[in-house]
Amino acid sequence: MSTESPVLLDGTLPRLDGTPQDLAEYRGKVVLVVNTASACGLTPQYEGLQALYEQHGDAGLVVLGFPANDFLEQEPGSDEEIGAFCQRNYGVTFPLFAKHTVLGEQATPLFAELTKASEAPEWNFTKYLLDRDGRFVQRFGARTEPSDPELVGAIERLL
Repeated sequence: MSTESPVLLDGTLPRLDGTPQDLAEYRGKVVLVVNTASACGLTPQYEGLQALYEQHGDAGLVVLGFPANDFLEQEPGSDEEIGAFCQRNYGVTFPLFAKHTVLGEQATPLFAELTKASEAPEWNFTKYLLDRDGRFVQRFGARTEPSDPELVGAIERLL
């Protein structure tokens, strides 16, 4: 865990329903930031992310989902369609944000900072773990399942 990295939970971003969310409200929690997509071969990871949130939420974990259409346009829906899909198919209750760009110069500020702290997402479902102070700890690749022992262990150590 690097105490030198900047606090990344700063600023306000819109949730799926359009309401503004102050990211600073998540300080004090262990945060798993994930860029998501509804039409990707990795989309079933929503189920594992929800399970992580349910298993560790009371201990202080929050999963933040950021739908993005950056990779082969695998998130084509509107924010309303994304929310309905996630609820209907995976029972998602963790916070989902409005569709964002996660790559390049147009990346939402959070992902621009995550890219500086680590590296850009290589695909949908790249995971970034932040400590309770909102500082970057570790990046997990897109193919890392939410139940992966390394990911779960890293979360549990921070909790």
